[in-house]
Amino acid sequence: MNTPTASRAALDGVRVLDLSSIVFGPYASQILADYGADVIKVEAPPYGDSTRNTGPSLERGLSAIFLGINRNKRSVVLDLKRKEALDALLRLVDTVDVFMHSIRPQKMKRLGLDPDTLLKRNPRLIYVGLHGFGQDGAYAGQPAYDDIIQGLSGVADVVAQQTGTPRYFPTIAADKTCALIAAHGVLAALFQREHTGEGQFVEVPMFEAMTSYMLVEHFYGHHLPKRDARAGYPRILSEWRRPYATTDGYVCLMPYTDQHWEKFFKAIGRPELGESDKYATIAARTQNINELYELLGRIVAKQTTAHWLKLFEQLEIPASRINALQDLESDPHLQSVNFFQDITDDANNCYRFTRNPVHLQNSHVDPSMPPRLGQHNHDIFHEAGLTDEEIQLLYDIGATLDHTSSWKGSCHAADKNTINKDKPINEENLR
Repeated sequence: MNTPTASRAALDGVRVLDLSSIVFGPYASQILADYGADVIKVEAPPYGDSTRNTGPSLERGLSAIFLGINRNKRSVVLDLKRKEALDALLRLVDTVDVFMHSIRPQKMKRLGLDPDTLLKRNPRLIYVGLHGFGQDGAYAGQPAYDDIIQGLSGVADVVAQQTGTPRYFPTIAADKTCALIAAHGVLAALFQREHTGEGQFVEVPMFEAMTSYMLVEHFYGHHLPKRDARAGYPRILSEWRRPYATTDGYVCLMPYTDQHWEKFFKAIGRPELGESDKYATIAARTQNINELYELLGRIVAKQTTAHWLKLFEQLEIPASRINALQDLESDPHLQSVNFFQDITDDANNCYRFTRNPVHLQNSHVDPSMPPRLGQHNHDIFHEAGLTDEEIQLLYDIGATLDHTSSWKGSCHAADKNTINKDKPINEENLR
């Protein structure tokens, strides 16, 4: 369990049983763990969460993607196809505050792990279903992954409107966005339980969550009674909304308010542009945004990056360089706020992580290594009330295993990008 170094952590005492896999659920539960919750990650034998094998790794089962979304957790292995393992899981349910999964609802019903059953067993439980689609909808029960949800929610379309080619955002946008929504849904349910004393079922459907995210600005004219305006916020969709080429690189510029544009046009010796009917107000600029951004691009191309950064700093208009991914660790601001933190494992290997970006004045949790597969089996089983004999039986019948038997040894350097490529990946936890 995570112990804050300075004071009681915000979620100290909250226990989370997390059956989810891949990114959506694990990222949500990592957020809870970062606030001090005791997150118990339930994994299936023999290989656990498939992200344990996604990307380079020094040690089998601790790959790059897994490291990024599973810090501050404990791992237990249970084969829920076995009655003995299912019984052990139910005894764990009795001890936790939050139960979350990314398994299709119909499968959970067959296992006897549906909301009605578990809430009867533990009335204070916050039961969280991380689904692809809402249970009452036309797509209920269908599997969903990030690419599918990006396509359905309009992501590929807005990229096509801007670039001419449908593409996904080059990040796991749907999984991570929906994970953030899931985390605040859990926190809201826990807060309500403080008043009512009762648990509840919380559903976080990816399609609805990501569509809500996309339509914050892109619903646009469809908010209005006539709804005859096209959906999509023109400023965001402009093909010229991009980093601007300078004589020696690129720069990110963001004049936005009337005052910003007026000051900018005066500074470059074109004050008449700031007074024109096309650019003087935000409403006018929105109607002519593609033309305005194209004009800005032509102007910026005549000077160096340093010139524009210095000018925009003087004008107090937001501007910045571009950080490449490999530049982030050396960014002076991120360094000054200790955003990247190193953790040494029990084999004296030094791993690097990002920290929780949220600062709570009276809550602090130091990041800890993501767990090896089944690393905390014995402690967790004992906490659930299982006897040594019952725990041994789980091992004997193959209903559980731990990292000492499943991931012996470390990978050689040549194998870092190809570990276990010949072994099947367990993808049972389809949303």
